[in-house]
Amino acid sequence: MVKDNNIPQTCEQTCQCRGHDGPTRLIVLTGGPGAGKTAVLEIVMKQLCEHVAILPEAASIIFGGGFWRMESKTGKMAAQRAIMYVQREMENLVLDEKKWSTGLCDRGLADGLAYWPNDEGDYWRALGISKEQVYDRYYSVIHLRTPDANSGYNHQNHLRIETAEEAAQIDEKIHNIWKKHPKYHMVETEAEFMIKAKKTIDFIREDLPECCRIPLFS
Repeated sequence: MVKDNNIPQTCEQTCQCRGHDGPTRLIVLTGGPGAGKTAVLEIVMKQLCEHVAILPEAASIIFGGGFWRMESKTGKMAAQRAIMYVQREMENLVLDEKKWSTGLCDRGLADGLAYWPNDEGDYWRALGISKEQVYDRYYSVIHLRTPDANSGYNHQNHLRIETAEEAAQIDEKIHNIWKKHPKYHMVETEAEFMIKAKKTIDFIREDLPECCRIPLFS
């Protein structure tokens, strides 16, 4: 997703407004492994305007950078704490720079709960904020459902280690984590991925500031 790790990735279309002076919105794209989040973000990078920043998946940064991926409880907790830290700091950077109207996040801070080996209360204590505070942090949440083995689930991403059944279980956990967010959108799996992608992008466009709502899929 990140072409140059030294440059924050922004969308490519020129926006009619001259700048952004309102609060920055964070929009979460979430879902289980193989749901298509990263593919959608690659599409919208070409479609959306320069005032939209794309945040890469923190887990891919962590594991792709060589962080140990261990099955022990301590290993899982260490990995999720590292992911929490990277995720939060990327989001804080987008919020504090005040140069973008929107940050599109490949997962949000609550996603790690689906991988946390202890109870939910322990996760929020490790994160240092409550579930309500996490909900307040994000303007909206768009959940792309994970396909099953017969509907397109695959291991093209070399960091994806889950079976289709395991991915579906994670996807359901993510649904239960986010479903009470006041702007929670669900995007079901489609036989044609571009139908799913268009539905997702329609939700993204609805949640952008009005000046950034340029026509998509024209």
